[in-house]
Amino acid sequence: MPLLAIAVVSALALGLAAGAVPLSLGEVWDGLWHGSAASAVIVRDLRAPRVLLAFLVGGSLAVCGAALQAMIRNPLAEPYLLGLSGGAGLGAVAAIASRAASPWAVPVAAFAGALAAVALVYRLSLAAGRRLDPRVLLLSGVVVGSFAGALMSAIIVLSDANGVRNAFLWLLGGFGAASWQSLGVFSAYAVVPLLWLGWHSRSLDLIALGDEPAHHLGAEVERTRRLVYITTALLTAASVATCGIIGFVGLVVPHAVRIVSRPLHRSLLPLAFFTGGAFLVLSDAVSRTIVRPLELPVGVITALVGVPLFAMLLRRTLA
Repeated sequence: MPLLAIAVVSALALGLAAGAVPLSLGEVWDGLWHGSAASAVIVRDLRAPRVLLAFLVGGSLAVCGAALQAMIRNPLAEPYLLGLSGGAGLGAVAAIASRAASPWAVPVAAFAGALAAVALVYRLSLAAGRRLDPRVLLLSGVVVGSFAGALMSAIIVLSDANGVRNAFLWLLGGFGAASWQSLGVFSAYAVVPLLWLGWHSRSLDLIALGDEPAHHLGAEVERTRRLVYITTALLTAASVATCGIIGFVGLVVPHAVRIVSRPLHRSLLPLAFFTGGAFLVLSDAVSRTIVRPLELPVGVITALVGVPLFAMLLRRTLA
């Protein structure tokens, strides 16, 4: 735990220091606490909300991955593969293309899209006659995600130039538009689902054992499963609406945490949250500096790091 705290603080400090205009740790400190310093505008107004938003989004995606993996008892489960990101992305792109003026319009549309994706995936699994079978759910999620991606492409093609540009930049994923307002909007969406998942960590432990053992041990399996779907959909929708589609955080981070943590979700979920937050902050810092002064989409960095790491973890698990 002390090592994790040091890693989180170091990631946050690096996120505040890195960028098109590199700052020393002393300049970051002055920017945070001295309003008259030249670095205050960069640190307080630009980088602080960006770093905090990246931390919260990364932690939320990691918690979503851990909860979904427990719910369907499959280590490959995560919001992107189960179609949640695609559904949320479709709703958000539709709101962007229609030039919705309200700051709440894109998150609400993304949440509606995520819920629609959840309902469709669940319906496909019922039609297959294998209720919540991991293989059927994953396959259904891939199909729904691909369908949502096709619809997103159609909306972008049919939109005007400004709508296409805004939607395309948003789909690349990133925190370039982060502000204190977007941080507040995301926090308002995320706090209740995160608290609910943490409060019901024991139920996730029981569901991970299987439906029958969970029933015998007193868990309300169907109710918990529905609420896990809703809470992860809300977290995913808020993340996608805020920063676009970012994959692999919810897939890789829970696996990495399980190597050093007990499998009980009471400890796994907080560790996944802090680890995922630090991982996405570092990924965002790399995206801002590797081709400075340009920025790479942060989703590119998470994929470049996440795919080899996941392959290594999978090989170690199967060995």
